[in-house]
Amino acid sequence: MTEVSHGAQPLELGNANATAVTGTGTSEQWLARYSNSLMGVFGNPQRVLVRGAGALVWDADGKEYLDLLGGIAVNALGHAHPFVTSVIASQLSTLGHVSNFFTSPTQIALAEKLLELSQAPAGSKVFFANSGTEANEAAFKLARVHGGKERPTILALEGAFHGRTMGALAMTAKQAYREPFEPMPAGVRHLPFNDIEALREALDDSVAALVIEPIQGEAGVRPLSAEYLKAARELTREHGALLILDEVQTGIGRTGDWFAGIAAGIIPDAMTLAKGLGGGFPIGAIITFGEGPSTKLSAGQHGTTFGGNPVATAAALATLHVLESANVLANVRTVSDIFAQGLGKLDGVTEVRAFGLLIGVELAEPVAAGVLAAALEAGFIINAPRPTTIRLAPPLNLTAEQAQSFIAAFPELLATALAAHSSEGNS
Repeated sequence: MTEVSHGAQPLELGNANATAVTGTGTSEQWLARYSNSLMGVFGNPQRVLVRGAGALVWDADGKEYLDLLGGIAVNALGHAHPFVTSVIASQLSTLGHVSNFFTSPTQIALAEKLLELSQAPAGSKVFFANSGTEANEAAFKLARVHGGKERPTILALEGAFHGRTMGALAMTAKQAYREPFEPMPAGVRHLPFNDIEALREALDDSVAALVIEPIQGEAGVRPLSAEYLKAARELTREHGALLILDEVQTGIGRTGDWFAGIAAGIIPDAMTLAKGLGGGFPIGAIITFGEGPSTKLSAGQHGTTFGGNPVATAAALATLHVLESANVLANVRTVSDIFAQGLGKLDGVTEVRAFGLLIGVELAEPVAAGVLAAALEAGFIINAPRPTTIRLAPPLNLTAEQAQSFIAAFPELLATALAAHSSEGNS
């Protein structure tokens, strides 16, 4: 037997072939092995992480980081939350996977809980998948079945990101993601962001569905206005089209409410979820609202092998339990205000778009990549989705003190990035 170290307790692995699996190594050694064994679709990893606790993670060299990205809004309760991990271990010790020829108590209970939290009307249903892109694939199929051949058009927005599988990619607006795989599935049109008149002109009786994110995360944390969301609901209903909210990133308390669209008073025809739902364990879902949308997909028209398995649904139930019982959503709102006020008054910051703990920090100069690099060296994990934008999506139980530590460090991080940018411009 060989072992790979994951914190204090080593994980024993059977060595079935001649390749040694070592338990120690520097980040440099691990990254060399990475480049020799994994596809380069993510580029070069920034660090080799080996352990986490709450909002903290440690790399293979023992360096500590404050995780302000949360696996891109996934780790709702941080890393290795004791209750969530205990529930996962307990479920695995009894029943791990059964296929969808069968169901389990955790699958049913989670569906019921999501219907309750989303205030879904009678007749509403849930389908479980494994990720956000899979949830949006289900939404794509739902729109196709609803529209039939007579209503072939699906509307999405410029700046949208709905995933990388083909149906979800067709609804995603970024050309760099789409171009290598064209032709895309037909019938998707992208409208100008937050433009009600463009929406009004596009929505006619040929449209099957409008798919929108209440806040676009990958585009730099850009919110749709309350007026746009209201118009989207009214116009889709008027023309018999589905309104589908992609809450993969904004759902499950990320914005300080369970769901951003529903908090704005919008009851969609369907809503997709993933990311924070499993607290770090892979799970996705689509909720259909009311009997009409909920009867569109019939037996055999869609499916998944792993979706809704007992472990994933147990992990989600445990995550929702902690979010509720520990009043974590109140903490989201409190820490959001700390970030907004603290970062918003700093020189070089032109705007802070804070929606709970989904935060976009707009910079006066296009140095976001430099700030990211300086932050990593200083022990902070953040994201730079655009040249002038920093994105934060930390665990929802991040403390005020942890938020303040980043705010205090930010001026020096920005100064380092600006100096490097100036040097590059003069070279």
